[in-house]
Amino acid sequence: MNVNSKATAQHRADQIESFRVELQSLESAGVVTLETTQQAQINDYHNNLLENLTQQFDIDSSHRSKQLSLGMKITSFLGAIALGASLFFLFYQFWGRFSTSVQVAILILMPIVFLFATVFAAQLERTGYFAKLFAIASFVCFVLNISVFGQIFNLSPTPNAFVAWAMFAFILAYAIDARLLLVAGIICISAYLSAQMGTWNGCYWIDFGEQPENFFLAAGFLFFISAFKHNRFSGFRITYRVFSLLLFFIPVLILSNWGYISYLPLDADSVEVIYQLIGFGSSGLAIWLGIKKGWGDVVNLGNVFFTIFLYTKFYDWWWEWLPKYLFFLLIALVAILMLLVFKRLRQAAIGEGQ
Repeated sequence: MNVNSKATAQHRADQIESFRVELQSLESAGVVTLETTQQAQINDYHNNLLENLTQQFDIDSSHRSKQLSLGMKITSFLGAIALGASLFFLFYQFWGRFSTSVQVAILILMPIVFLFATVFAAQLERTGYFAKLFAIASFVCFVLNISVFGQIFNLSPTPNAFVAWAMFAFILAYAIDARLLLVAGIICISAYLSAQMGTWNGCYWIDFGEQPENFFLAAGFLFFISAFKHNRFSGFRITYRVFSLLLFFIPVLILSNWGYISYLPLDADSVEVIYQLIGFGSSGLAIWLGIKKGWGDVVNLGNVFFTIFLYTKFYDWWWEWLPKYLFFLLIALVAILMLLVFKRLRQAAIGEGQ
């Protein structure tokens, strides 16, 4: 295996741990018995490999180190959120006491200071937890920078600010492999594309959220980006896919129940029927595609939204006239039927893999 990223190195370490556990089980069951020399050679090879991978990529080579790393990730995330909130409230607590020139200097310097802190922390500490914390602080300062500049100089709000924020977030995310900043960039670029979609359809850009169909362009763009390889980055492709599906399925779900807010020149009932069919078809397609490609995230989201679309229709059809105990009994029976279907699909997938 060509190890060229931390994600690949961690996967290799997990393989070694799984191999050791399985080998121990096979030896306990008497299926295989390795000679002492062979065991020593295998252990030496794995230990040397793990040592090299740990030195090069700072991976977790044991279950305990994984638990500690998870705790550090949670702490880093909470610390980054707290630091960002602290900076936000600090700005507005003392902002009126500064002159305009001092305000401008602070706005320019703060993102730069935290950006240099990010670079320094990334070089000094390989795990990246401190670098990610400072990077999030830099992004928060950059967002405040543009927002407060607009207030100081009375500039008209523009969706172009989302582009600047998205680009800054993406640069930081890819520089230090930070999924939280990737999410921030995805949200910003999705807001920009949705606002542009609304503008093209005659809406004021700030009101883009009132028309769910504005988000379809962003969903398609993110799914297109997810097709590119991101092997050097942890979970980036999955993050793009998940947000693309959310930006598609949630508007479809809304429009399948409130058709009067659609752009389509049809009556509300017709729009709702169209989007209900789209919802069932697309969620079923997501399940099929996820199974075929081995995308567990797509399968799970497809299952969730297919179930939601199905249950909302049951509510529309039967809630008013069925006794409540029969309604929930029907829901339970449908759930059992779906479990049987998924069981058959799982058995088919296992049979293909053997």
